[in-house]
Amino acid sequence: MILDLSILAVAFALVVLAYPALIRLFQAMRVGQVVQAELSSEHQRKAGTPTGGGILFVVVGVVAGLLATRNHPGALAPTVALALYGGLGLVDDMAKLRFGSIGIPARLKFPLQVVCAIPIVALATVQQHPIRFDMIHQWYYGPLALAAVVGAANAVNLTDGLDGLAGGLAAIAILGTTFLLPGAGFGERAVAMSLAGGVMAFLVYNRHPARVFMGDTGALGLGAALSAMAIQQGWVLLLLILGLVFALETASVIIQVSYFKATGGRRLFKMTPIHFTFQLEGWSEKRIAIAFWGAGALAAVISGWIAHSLL
Repeated sequence: MILDLSILAVAFALVVLAYPALIRLFQAMRVGQVVQAELSSEHQRKAGTPTGGGILFVVVGVVAGLLATRNHPGALAPTVALALYGGLGLVDDMAKLRFGSIGIPARLKFPLQVVCAIPIVALATVQQHPIRFDMIHQWYYGPLALAAVVGAANAVNLTDGLDGLAGGLAAIAILGTTFLLPGAGFGERAVAMSLAGGVMAFLVYNRHPARVFMGDTGALGLGAALSAMAIQQGWVLLLLILGLVFALETASVIIQVSYFKATGGRRLFKMTPIHFTFQLEGWSEKRIAIAFWGAGALAAVISGWIAHSLL
């Protein structure tokens, strides 16, 4: 525990000191957020805020993972997840800056995510600690694990719409995976603690009003790493509960689109992902973030209780 917290503290200190320089660099390079036209005037004011800031905590997590992998191969799967999905997110962020808010087209992005998920699932399965429910030998295990990686990455990305929201929820989920779900080896914990420390440092500059956004670089990397750790610990089925807020944000989009198509243009929610509906109801960004963080923390505790009750 002391070593875990030391890794977290060192990562936090390094990243919190590095962000001002990164923000100035991005400002000089004009690496600014592109805001969709349909969003509110409050969001339009965020246009130009440096984005892609997740590259800093992704790099810290990858470096820590590579250092730990020599003696602890369990670090490899989340490290590869961070590198592959963080790299894909970086390309997407660069495409958005050059070509507009769409970035990499969905018809290309989704297949790339699936391809990137294959080695992550393979590594996490090989290093899997106690096998839960003997699922690994079932025909559906591979597709389920692939869906977990792709789904978690996109869920974090969808949630990243308000200052501090996705970062806080990701830090809670990562810490929950490490300390509340049994089975995390030191390799995974080294990646998780460095990543959690980096994300917490990011939140210092991402709290409202945000000075930097994580972009797809950070969001995709966080979701993929989180799912890799859950799969490796044998708790892929608990990922939905551990990341319940991420799942509900994603579900709100799916429900909205399905309802819109089925009713010929009617909307069930004012706007999705669901955090935008709360904002349109008059909630401040700080209030939404704190309420969602609380729900995320409760979900993490419940997932830990379920995991321990199944042992």
